[in-house]
Amino acid sequence: MSSIIGIILALVAIGLGMVLKGASLSALYNPAAYLIIFGGTAAAVIIAFPFSEIKKFPILLKIAFLEPKQPSKSDQITSLVKCAEIAKREGLLALEEVALETEDAFYKKGLEMIIDGHDSEFIEEVLLDEVAAIDKRHKTGALIFTQAGTYAPTLGVLGAVIGLVASLGNLNNVEKLGHSISAAFIATLLGIFTGYVLWHPLANKLKRLSKREQEFKLLTIEGLLSVYQGMSPSALEKKLTVYIAPSERKKLENMNEEAAHEQTA
Repeated sequence: MSSIIGIILALVAIGLGMVLKGASLSALYNPAAYLIIFGGTAAAVIIAFPFSEIKKFPILLKIAFLEPKQPSKSDQITSLVKCAEIAKREGLLALEEVALETEDAFYKKGLEMIIDGHDSEFIEEVLLDEVAAIDKRHKTGALIFTQAGTYAPTLGVLGAVIGLVASLGNLNNVEKLGHSISAAFIATLLGIFTGYVLWHPLANKLKRLSKREQEFKLLTIEGLLSVYQGMSPSALEKKLTVYIAPSERKKLENMNEEAAHEQTA
Protein backbone atom coordinates (compact mmCIF):
# COMPACT_ATOMS: atom_id res chain seq x y z
CA MET A 1 0.00 0.00 0.00
CA SER A 2 2.88 2.39 0.66
CA SER A 3 3.88 2.39 -3.04
CA ILE A 4 0.31 3.00 -4.22
CA ILE A 5 -0.32 5.73 -1.63
CA GLY A 6 3.01 7.39 -2.49
CA ILE A 7 2.28 7.49 -6.23
CA ILE A 8 -1.25 8.83 -5.68
CA LEU A 9 0.11 11.50 -3.31
CA ALA A 10 2.76 12.47 -5.89
CA LEU A 11 0.15 12.78 -8.67
CA VAL A 12 -2.09 14.92 -6.46
CA ALA A 13 0.85 17.12 -5.40
CA ILE A 14 2.01 17.68 -8.99
CA GLY A 15 -1.53 18.26 -10.29
CA LEU A 16 -2.42 20.66 -7.49
CA GLY A 17 0.91 22.41 -7.86
CA MET A 18 0.26 22.97 -11.57
CA VAL A 19 -3.18 24.41 -10.85
CA LEU A 20 -1.80 26.73 -8.15
CA LYS A 21 0.89 27.88 -10.58
CA GLY A 22 -1.80 28.69 -13.15
CA ALA A 23 -0.98 25.83 -15.54
CA SER A 24 -3.78 23.81 -17.12
CA LEU A 25 -3.95 20.07 -16.39
CA SER A 26 -4.97 19.56 -20.03
CA ALA A 27 -1.35 20.38 -20.93
CA LEU A 28 -0.43 16.94 -19.56
CA TYR A 29 -2.30 15.37 -22.47
CA ASN A 30 0.65 15.04 -24.81
CA PRO A 31 0.89 11.57 -26.45
CA ALA A 32 4.26 12.39 -28.03
CA ALA A 33 5.81 13.16 -24.62
CA TYR A 34 4.53 9.87 -23.15
CA LEU A 35 5.86 7.96 -26.15
CA ILE A 36 9.31 9.56 -25.85
CA ILE A 37 9.60 9.01 -22.08
CA PHE A 38 8.08 5.56 -21.62
CA GLY A 39 9.07 4.19 -25.03
CA GLY A 40 12.56 5.67 -24.80
CA THR A 41 13.11 4.44 -21.23
CA ALA A 42 11.94 0.94 -22.18
CA ALA A 43 14.27 0.94 -25.19
CA ALA A 44 17.26 2.10 -23.13
CA VAL A 45 16.65 -0.56 -20.47
CA ILE A 46 16.30 -3.29 -23.10
CA ILE A 47 19.62 -2.23 -24.62
CA ALA A 48 21.32 -2.15 -21.21
CA PHE A 49 20.18 -5.58 -19.93
CA PRO A 50 19.92 -9.06 -21.46
CA PHE A 51 16.40 -10.29 -22.19
CA SER A 52 16.75 -13.04 -19.56
CA GLU A 53 16.76 -10.27 -16.93
CA ILE A 54 14.32 -7.91 -18.65
CA LYS A 55 11.56 -10.55 -18.76
CA LYS A 56 11.55 -10.53 -14.94
CA PHE A 57 10.43 -6.88 -14.91
CA PRO A 58 6.68 -7.65 -14.40
CA ILE A 59 7.55 -9.97 -11.50
CA LEU A 60 9.77 -7.31 -9.92
CA LEU A 61 7.02 -4.72 -10.33
CA LYS A 62 4.56 -7.08 -8.63
CA ILE A 63 7.01 -7.63 -5.75
CA ALA A 64 7.48 -3.86 -5.31
CA PHE A 65 3.72 -3.21 -5.13
CA LEU A 66 2.62 -6.45 -3.45
CA GLU A 67 5.28 -7.27 -0.87
CA PRO A 68 5.76 -11.05 -0.61
CA LYS A 69 4.44 -12.51 2.61
CA GLN A 70 6.87 -14.15 4.99
CA PRO A 71 6.70 -15.06 8.69
CA SER A 72 7.81 -12.39 11.13
CA LYS A 73 11.21 -12.72 12.79
CA SER A 74 9.45 -13.34 16.09
CA ASP A 75 7.54 -16.28 14.58
CA GLN A 76 10.76 -17.69 13.14
CA ILE A 77 12.52 -17.39 16.50
CA THR A 78 9.61 -19.23 18.13
CA SER A 79 9.88 -21.98 15.50
CA LEU A 80 13.65 -22.33 15.97
CA VAL A 81 13.29 -22.46 19.77
CA LYS A 82 10.71 -25.21 19.25
CA CYS A 83 13.28 -27.07 17.12
CA ALA A 84 15.82 -26.73 19.94
CA GLU A 85 13.29 -28.18 22.40
CA ILE A 86 12.55 -31.14 20.09
CA ALA A 87 16.27 -31.77 19.46
CA LYS A 88 17.01 -31.71 23.21
CA ARG A 89 14.11 -33.99 24.04
CA GLU A 90 14.04 -36.45 21.12
CA GLY A 91 17.23 -35.89 19.12
CA LEU A 92 17.99 -34.22 15.78
CA LEU A 93 16.21 -36.88 13.71
CA ALA A 94 12.92 -35.82 15.30
CA LEU A 95 13.19 -32.53 13.37
CA GLU A 96 11.99 -34.38 10.28
CA GLU A 97 8.38 -33.65 11.24
CA VAL A 98 9.12 -29.91 11.40
CA ALA A 99 10.86 -30.10 8.00
CA LEU A 100 7.80 -31.77 6.46
CA GLU A 101 5.46 -29.12 7.85
CA THR A 102 7.44 -26.00 6.88
CA GLU A 103 6.68 -24.26 3.58
CA ASP A 104 9.87 -22.17 3.55
CA ALA A 105 12.22 -23.92 1.10
CA PHE A 106 15.33 -22.32 2.66
CA TYR A 107 14.36 -23.33 6.21
CA LYS A 108 13.41 -26.83 5.02
CA LYS A 109 16.75 -27.25 3.24
CA GLY A 110 18.65 -26.37 6.42
CA LEU A 111 16.60 -28.78 8.53
CA GLU A 112 17.07 -31.59 6.00
CA MET A 113 20.85 -31.12 6.01
CA ILE A 114 20.85 -31.29 9.82
CA ILE A 115 18.74 -34.47 9.74
CA ASP A 116 21.06 -36.01 7.13
CA GLY A 117 23.99 -35.41 9.49
CA HIS A 118 26.08 -33.06 7.35
CA ASP A 119 28.95 -31.19 8.99
CA SER A 120 27.97 -27.83 10.53
CA GLU A 121 30.58 -25.98 8.45
CA PHE A 122 29.18 -27.52 5.26
CA ILE A 123 25.61 -26.54 6.24
CA GLU A 124 26.71 -22.96 6.98
CA GLU A 125 28.64 -22.71 3.72
CA VAL A 126 25.74 -24.00 1.59
CA LEU A 127 23.16 -21.72 3.22
CA LEU A 128 25.39 -18.64 3.09
CA ASP A 129 26.13 -19.32 -0.59
CA GLU A 130 22.39 -19.41 -1.23
CA VAL A 131 21.95 -16.06 0.56
CA ALA A 132 24.76 -14.59 -1.57
CA ALA A 133 23.09 -15.89 -4.76
CA ILE A 134 19.77 -14.35 -3.69
CA ASP A 135 21.52 -11.03 -2.99
CA LYS A 136 23.08 -11.06 -6.46
CA ARG A 137 19.74 -11.71 -8.18
CA HIS A 138 17.98 -9.02 -6.16
CA LYS A 139 20.68 -6.44 -6.90
CA THR A 140 20.27 -7.09 -10.63
CA GLY A 141 16.50 -6.61 -10.36
CA ALA A 142 16.85 -3.34 -8.43
CA LEU A 143 19.47 -2.14 -10.92
CA ILE A 144 16.91 -2.30 -13.76
CA PHE A 145 14.73 0.23 -11.93
CA THR A 146 17.75 2.35 -10.94
CA GLN A 147 18.87 2.56 -14.56
CA ALA A 148 15.34 3.41 -15.72
CA GLY A 149 15.36 6.25 -13.19
CA THR A 150 18.66 7.48 -14.66
CA TYR A 151 17.51 7.34 -18.29
CA ALA A 152 14.04 8.92 -17.88
CA PRO A 153 15.09 12.49 -16.88
CA THR A 154 17.67 12.60 -19.69
CA LEU A 155 15.04 11.47 -22.18
CA GLY A 156 12.86 14.26 -20.79
CA VAL A 157 15.50 16.77 -21.92
CA LEU A 158 15.62 15.04 -25.31
CA GLY A 159 11.83 15.34 -25.55
CA ALA A 160 12.03 19.05 -24.73
CA VAL A 161 14.63 19.60 -27.44
CA ILE A 162 12.44 17.79 -29.98
CA GLY A 163 9.47 19.92 -28.91
CA LEU A 164 11.46 23.16 -29.20
CA VAL A 165 12.65 22.18 -32.67
CA ALA A 166 9.01 21.62 -33.64
CA SER A 167 8.02 24.98 -32.13
CA LEU A 168 10.47 26.81 -34.38
CA GLY A 169 8.09 26.11 -37.22
CA ASN A 170 5.48 28.29 -35.52
CA LEU A 171 7.49 31.49 -35.06
CA ASN A 172 4.98 33.47 -37.10
CA ASN A 173 2.07 32.36 -34.91
CA VAL A 174 2.50 33.53 -31.31
CA GLU A 175 -0.43 31.47 -30.00
CA LYS A 176 0.83 28.24 -31.56
CA LEU A 177 4.40 29.07 -30.52
CA GLY A 178 3.39 29.39 -26.85
CA HIS A 179 1.44 26.12 -27.00
CA SER A 180 4.36 24.30 -28.67
CA ILE A 181 6.89 25.50 -26.08
CA SER A 182 4.54 24.46 -23.25
CA ALA A 183 4.11 21.02 -24.81
CA ALA A 184 7.89 20.70 -25.24
CA PHE A 185 8.51 20.87 -21.51
CA ILE A 186 5.86 18.28 -20.68
CA ALA A 187 8.40 15.62 -21.73
CA THR A 188 10.89 17.07 -19.22
CA LEU A 189 8.23 17.04 -16.52
CA LEU A 190 7.35 13.41 -17.25
CA GLY A 191 11.00 12.38 -17.39
CA ILE A 192 11.85 13.89 -14.01
CA PHE A 193 8.59 12.68 -12.45
CA THR A 194 8.94 9.05 -13.56
CA GLY A 195 12.66 9.00 -12.77
CA TYR A 196 12.58 10.41 -9.25
CA VAL A 197 9.04 9.60 -8.13
CA LEU A 198 8.60 6.16 -9.71
CA TRP A 199 11.73 4.27 -10.83
CA HIS A 200 14.28 5.31 -8.19
CA PRO A 201 11.87 4.85 -5.23
CA LEU A 202 10.80 1.43 -6.53
CA ALA A 203 14.48 0.44 -6.85
CA ASN A 204 15.02 1.51 -3.25
CA LYS A 205 12.00 -0.50 -2.13
CA LEU A 206 13.32 -3.64 -3.85
CA LYS A 207 16.66 -3.16 -2.07
CA ARG A 208 14.89 -2.81 1.28
CA LEU A 209 12.82 -5.95 0.67
CA SER A 210 15.96 -7.83 -0.32
CA LYS A 211 17.77 -6.71 2.82
CA ARG A 212 14.83 -7.76 4.98
CA GLU A 213 14.74 -11.21 3.38
CA GLN A 214 18.49 -11.66 3.84
CA GLU A 215 18.28 -10.67 7.52
CA PHE A 216 15.50 -13.24 7.95
CA LYS A 217 17.62 -15.95 6.33
CA LEU A 218 20.71 -15.07 8.40
CA LEU A 219 18.58 -15.37 11.53
CA THR A 220 17.44 -18.79 10.29
CA ILE A 221 21.03 -19.92 9.65
CA GLU A 222 22.15 -18.75 13.09
CA GLY A 223 19.26 -20.59 14.72
CA LEU A 224 19.71 -23.83 12.76
CA LEU A 225 23.44 -24.02 13.52
CA SER A 226 22.78 -23.36 17.20
CA VAL A 227 20.16 -26.15 17.27
CA TYR A 228 22.65 -28.46 15.56
CA GLN A 229 25.30 -27.62 18.17
CA GLY A 230 22.90 -28.49 21.02
CA MET A 231 22.23 -25.02 22.41
CA SER A 232 19.48 -24.88 25.02
CA PRO A 233 16.12 -23.35 23.97
CA SER A 234 16.39 -20.47 26.48
CA ALA A 235 19.93 -19.59 25.39
CA LEU A 236 18.91 -19.79 21.73
CA GLU A 237 16.01 -17.40 22.28
CA LYS A 238 18.30 -14.88 23.99
CA LYS A 239 20.80 -15.21 21.14
CA LEU A 240 18.26 -14.69 18.35
CA THR A 241 16.34 -11.80 19.90
CA VAL A 242 19.20 -9.48 18.90
CA TYR A 243 17.70 -9.66 15.38
CA ILE A 244 14.43 -8.01 16.44
CA ALA A 245 13.50 -4.60 17.82
CA PRO A 246 13.16 -4.11 21.61
CA SER A 247 9.38 -3.74 21.30
CA GLU A 248 9.15 -7.09 19.49
CA ARG A 249 11.42 -8.70 22.12
CA LYS A 250 9.05 -7.58 24.86
CA LYS A 251 6.07 -8.92 22.93
CA LEU A 252 7.83 -12.26 22.38
CA GLU A 253 8.73 -12.51 26.07
CA ASN A 254 5.11 -11.84 27.06
CA MET A 255 3.89 -14.52 24.65
CA ASN A 256 6.35 -17.05 26.07
CA GLU A 257 5.34 -16.18 29.63
CA GLU A 258 1.67 -16.67 28.75
CA ALA A 259 2.44 -20.01 27.06
CA ALA A 260 4.46 -21.16 30.08
CA HIS A 261 1.66 -20.10 32.43
CA GLU A 262 -0.93 -22.06 30.38
CA GLN A 263 1.27 -25.19 30.45
CA THR A 264 1.70 -24.86 34.23
CA ALA A 265 -2.05 -24.39 34.71
